[in-house]
Amino acid sequence: MRLGIRSAISALVLASIVVSAVGVHLLWWRTAQQISQTLANTINGQIVSAVGDELQSVTTEARSAMLAVRTLMAEKVFEPRDERKREVVFQSQLLSHPTISWVAFGWPDGSFFAGRKAGDGVLEMLAIAPDRRMRTNRYEFVGNDLRLKNTRDEDTGYAVIDQEWFKVATETNDEHWTTLTTLPSGERLAAAFAAPVEIDQKPAGVIAIIIIELTRVSNFLSQLTVGKSAGAFILERDGKVVAAPDPDANEVTALKTDHPLFAVAVDAIRNASAYQPGEGEPFHTKVMRDGKAYQAVLTPISFPGWSLVTVVPESEFLGPVQMTIRNLLIGLAVLIVLAGLLSAWLAQRLIAAPLIKVMSEIRHVERFDLDKVQRHPSRLTEIENLSGAIGDMAQGLAAFRKYIPADLVRRLISDGNGARLGGAVRPMSVMFVDLAGFTGMSERLGDRIIPLLSRYFDAVSAQVQSHNGTIDKFIGDAVMAFWGAPAPNPDHAVDCCRAALACQRAVAQARLVDDHGQPARIRIGINSGDMLVGNIGSEVRLNYTVIGDAVNIASRLESTNKVYGSTIIIGPETRRLAGNHIVVRELDRLAVYGRAGGLQIYELLGMAGELDGAPGWVASYEAGLAAWRAREFTAAIAAFEQVLETRTDDAASRAMIERCRRQLEHPAGEGWDGTTVARSK
Repeated sequence: MRLGIRSAISALVLASIVVSAVGVHLLWWRTAQQISQTLANTINGQIVSAVGDELQSVTTEARSAMLAVRTLMAEKVFEPRDERKREVVFQSQLLSHPTISWVAFGWPDGSFFAGRKAGDGVLEMLAIAPDRRMRTNRYEFVGNDLRLKNTRDEDTGYAVIDQEWFKVATETNDEHWTTLTTLPSGERLAAAFAAPVEIDQKPAGVIAIIIIELTRVSNFLSQLTVGKSAGAFILERDGKVVAAPDPDANEVTALKTDHPLFAVAVDAIRNASAYQPGEGEPFHTKVMRDGKAYQAVLTPISFPGWSLVTVVPESEFLGPVQMTIRNLLIGLAVLIVLAGLLSAWLAQRLIAAPLIKVMSEIRHVERFDLDKVQRHPSRLTEIENLSGAIGDMAQGLAAFRKYIPADLVRRLISDGNGARLGGAVRPMSVMFVDLAGFTGMSERLGDRIIPLLSRYFDAVSAQVQSHNGTIDKFIGDAVMAFWGAPAPNPDHAVDCCRAALACQRAVAQARLVDDHGQPARIRIGINSGDMLVGNIGSEVRLNYTVIGDAVNIASRLESTNKVYGSTIIIGPETRRLAGNHIVVRELDRLAVYGRAGGLQIYELLGMAGELDGAPGWVASYEAGLAAWRAREFTAAIAAFEQVLETRTDDAASRAMIERCRRQLEHPAGEGWDGTTVARSK
């Protein structure tokens, strides 16, 4: 007769109550204190781990920017004294690394040059001569271009050769982290990563990457939701704040310290006389403030003299723990019954021995030795089912070896490696392909849509893969693909455009027709830019994909084809990167749904090698577009009508004529700049 596992465990629990009740009754107060400390440690451990990862991301960006500039100087890609190239390089690092605030370089003669973020997309380039005369060039974005707005000259008391980061890097001839408060722009707490630069094996100066008040970490701390009311702060030994929960902190806005637990954290680090930030061990302390008790943990972090201070109110967890233990003691006193050897015998015979055998089979599966897995009978239905499930799993995995080599799986297991969350920002291109009218077709055809959808996916997938693309996912009838990852591809924009045109031809050649017998049409949106690519998802399921603003724009451009009657629309960065390799016509300046600013959009007509220049009607359309933006609406209508004489079905020209007529009837205000605002996705 087989028993259920519940019956066996119940017998074991009843026998165990006798022994455990006495121990719990004697030690429950001690247990309460230990649980209190354990919960505090757990919360602190979670926060330390999360902040550590965030700090690692910050330091990685600083090190990446440092390596890039240092290498360009050492390899003589540009001379440090070449002002124009120097500004371009420093601007590129500030724009491509969101966590860094300054990129600075000091010469042994006291000369100094730095680029800094001044807020709202403004960059300033500062040059200080040995005579302490400082010139500041202010750059602002005009559209997508960074342009010089003004220049000012003034005297300054800032001397780079007196700065600790400069002196330490010069003396040690090695890279290092340091804290500072003095900057050319004023007093502000910051962390600097500095290293000497040698050109032709001769000292040339010191490069520094400066992070203001770890603003990204402050933003991150404001998003932590560990515990109901726990707080985390990064403080100096004397209690000065480095980072605190503040979603609004940036290079311009000073850090706020209005968190309700901030004062408790300051008391904790100031009163912990036995705590040493440099020793690397967490320090636990209890703080009383306003009659309330708090558990505080001081943890040294990688920056010199800085500590992560975690504060948790004891009332958050100690009260419920004590009540739970009291109730448990009462329940244990009621449930104590005679038990003993019987429970141990039942546990050993019915549970332990069969489970040991099953465990050995799991070890075979773990090592991927699937041929050695055996099934074991048991009196317990659940254990026998478990053994059978392991056997079935082994059979399934044995079949799956046709897709994944067993040697590779064993190597991953032996190395302890696996898929992990993480990614990197790369310049890439992304493409969205959609089947026009799919929603209506799917409603009318039902499951008969599947053959059409399969042929459409086959045609598009083949072209994406043959043009160096990576298929990300299928979303209904949409295909999302990207270029530039996993392997870097400097020609990602050109390859993406070529693939889009190939997809257009492949769908036409496949002779796909809808339920009305009409040829199926596709719409394609393409955009390029910096995107986050990598393993994104949860701990239980990952997806190698791309995300970012540039991806969202590509999705919007795909649906924008409906407005202009086009097939392929590309964004401005794709147009710039593809350059003379493609033939396009500028369609409009469009503010896509969800974005305030407008961007130039283009219809991809073909590859330069396949077309003998742009058709004549393109010049007429773009002349009409120029007249439209100049408010010369009558001239614009004439130009667009000239396009229709050649292309009678040009929906873009018809749409622009209609807009011009509306402007003639109802002129826009002075703020009108010719940008079309999308009202839907």
